[in-house]
Formats: sequence, C-alpha cells, structure tokens
Amino acid sequence: MSQLKWYFEDFEVGKTIAVGSCTVSEEEIIEFATKFDPQPFHVDKAAAAQSMYGGIIASGWHTCGMIMRLMVDGFLKEAASLGSPGVDEIRWLKPVRGGDTLTVTTTALESRPSGSRPDRGVITTSWEARNQHGELVATVKGMGMFQRRPKPANLE
Repeated sequence: MSQLKWYFEDFEVGKTIAVGSCTVSEEEIIEFATKFDPQPFHVDKAAAAQSMYGGIIASGWHTCGMIMRLMVDGFLKEAASLGSPGVDEIRWLKPVRGGDTLTVTTTALESRPSGSRPDRGVITTSWEARNQHGELVATVKGMGMFQRRPKPANLE
C-alpha cells in the first residue's frame, strides 16, 4: 500500500482540491434508476420526453454515487479517512444527462480536532460537481473523520 498523502493536519481551511472527472451515459442512468430510483423521467424515454426535463435525467442519488466514486478514486484512497458521521446538505441544482461529464472539487470549510480522541479530527467540507459547461449540478456539505499524522518514531 502506498504512503498516505492526506492526514487531518493537511486540510487547510479554504483550500480546494480537484478530485477528478467522469462521463455518464444514458444507459448507465437508466440502469442505476431501474434498480434504485425508477421514476419515469429516469427510466422511460417516452415519459421523460413529456416531463418537465424533456428527456432522461440521472437520479440525484446516482449523481451522489458518481461524486462519491470520484472522491474515493481521486482523493480518499490517499487519505487517512475514518469515514463520515454524515452530511448536512445535498443539493441537486441542474439535471445530469447522458453524455455529461462531471468534474468534482472539494473544499475544506472547517477543521476541528476531536475533543475525546486525540488521534483524529473532523473536517467539514463542501463538494461541488460541475458539468462540461462549468454549470454547478450538485453540492454536498458534510463531515469526514481523519486520523492525525503519526508522530515520527524517536530515533535515539
């Protein structure tokens, strides 16, 4: 396993990290929604065409899943992450459609050492997903728990 790059101490409040991008197909949108959110505008092309969206759109939960995958692949797999106690806010601001490319960034909003466990802390972050036109399509605000950087072994 590679050495971890991100520990609690590495999160500078206000710093934004580019996480990565992915492109979603209409087939992926329909496949996800068929299993988890089978509303007509996610799974039925004819019904979606007649909806206020004018075509198939991704479930917001699918969008969150894509964002999370990008967060893991582009950031969390290199972090001393201990998971999350939860999110405070999810906003789906624009529909995500087949062929859209989402680009995700994360920004540290607050850094708080644990009062009861000195080996960790909580970072409050904002995640943003933008489409290929630079339009903000989704935001997530939540918390992540991270280990503190281990102290170097004392070489005497």
